[in-house]
Amino acid sequence: MLTPGVWGVVATPFTGSTFDLDEQSLARLVEHYERLGVTGLTVLGVFGEAAQLSTEERRAVLETVVDAVELPLVVGATSLGAAPVVEEVRLAQQVAGDRLAGVMVQVNSPNPHVLAGHLRAVHEATGAGLVVQDYPLVSGVSISADALVTALRDLPFVVAVKAEAPPTPVAVATLTAALDVPIFGGLGGLGLLDELACGAAGAMTGFSFPEGLIACVEGWRNGGYQAARDAWLPYLPLVNFEQQAKIALAIRKECLRRRGLFPESSVRPPAASLPESLHEQLERHLAAVR
Repeated sequence: MLTPGVWGVVATPFTGSTFDLDEQSLARLVEHYERLGVTGLTVLGVFGEAAQLSTEERRAVLETVVDAVELPLVVGATSLGAAPVVEEVRLAQQVAGDRLAGVMVQVNSPNPHVLAGHLRAVHEATGAGLVVQDYPLVSGVSISADALVTALRDLPFVVAVKAEAPPTPVAVATLTAALDVPIFGGLGGLGLLDELACGAAGAMTGFSFPEGLIACVEGWRNGGYQAARDAWLPYLPLVNFEQQAKIALAIRKECLRRRGLFPESSVRPPAASLPESLHEQLERHLAAVR
């Protein structure tokens, strides 16, 4: 099972007009995560723009992260079909080795029996522990929390669930009551406090100030609701600002640039860039948490 806590989701930095992979900045970013004290890292996820990377680039990302830090890794698989997912899992296994804590696989069917069969096929081909990501905005697949419970109940190789189908606190409550695996929230931390109250094991997301995520989760562990709320409250306006539809990725990467972690904040097309009209307001949000 995945260790509870904060699993930082890693962005992929690009440089120049050709959007080349910036391995030096990637190493700097994950070293920053390690210094902050995250539980582990999630690499090649949605926030990492993995769907826009070639196989060679994915390998380079993994190699860079493995060489830069000692943290355990969850590695994302972007495909919905078993055969390409197996290829992605094998690449992660080749590069990460025993550092691989799990491979994140998308829900690919609303039918629990189809989904269970898919997950079994991936595990039987690779032996990997699986983190099941329910993220309909990206996958295009919506499954009820009860159906997800049915799919996962008898799959001992599932090491965690990432619940990103709103309303996430309701899903977390249903999943934690029925499954003996850690359930993590995502979506930039937008529902983190309520997810913790409903039994979440922590956060697995790419919010640009992971120290805020850590403070909230540790506050919950050590002082309960009020401590977690007090820790998270200063970050909430920026959390809300970052989680804007269509431009969330661009906002977060610009936050990382302004924090000195990336020299550029470019996103690969077809992702949308940060509108000029929001630059001043972004600076106000950053000034409040620096």
